[in-house]
Amino acid sequence: MSDWNPTQYLRYGSERLRPALDLISRIQVESPDSVYDLGCGTGTVTGILQERWPKAKITGVDSSASMLERTRDIETGVYWQHADLNDWQPESLADVVYSNAALHWLDNHGQLFPRIIDGIKPGGVLAIQMPKNFSAPSHTSIADTVREGPWRERLAPFQREQPVAEPSYYYDLISQMSSSIDMWETTYMHILEGANPVVEWTKGTMLRPLLDNLNNEEAEAFLKLYTEKVAKAYPHSANGKTVLPFKRLFIIAVK
Repeated sequence: MSDWNPTQYLRYGSERLRPALDLISRIQVESPDSVYDLGCGTGTVTGILQERWPKAKITGVDSSASMLERTRDIETGVYWQHADLNDWQPESLADVVYSNAALHWLDNHGQLFPRIIDGIKPGGVLAIQMPKNFSAPSHTSIADTVREGPWRERLAPFQREQPVAEPSYYYDLISQMSSSIDMWETTYMHILEGANPVVEWTKGTMLRPLLDNLNNEEAEAFLKLYTEKVAKAYPHSANGKTVLPFKRLFIIAVK
């Protein structure tokens, strides 16, 4: 699988930034010493964390070299770390571990979440946001397109139909390791422009590993079939724009 495409991902940068800011605003920590941003991507949010806590050591962690390349555009005192989140551990216990729209790309949450919490100081905070839109047409149409084409068996290993569990699962998983937990879901109504904006949105995320495993002709056929499905589910409004409802799950746990 090829690396992330920062340009495609940032095509709807302002829309993707909103939940990140909402999560930051709910973290009740005054002056942490160490803050980690897991899955920091291009570092935009990591820079905002540094502005929130200018005296803290802020470390952005990502497994994508091409995403981290873009962090050079951010003039902050942030540290950058190229690492696989599947086995990442902080150098020392953290005050805040933050992750915006990253952990749904990883499997085995039953082991992942407790391991991350183990790396947090007593009284420290784990703050996470993950997409929860996988039952919406934007994502079920991807699964349908995979199953309906000649690429079905080849793409099956790269398909992530329900990578995020129900909130009760995460509560049961981390409640015994936490002194308090705040959880909520928000559905954002993104107003998008363009001929096929929902397709462009998913090309920056969930479609990426699938298209990477198709040749150019197959990818074109896949996108044509998927676009037809999405166009029916998300028609243009009278002014030509498209409304994309997008649900996200937020978790803030104090250790």
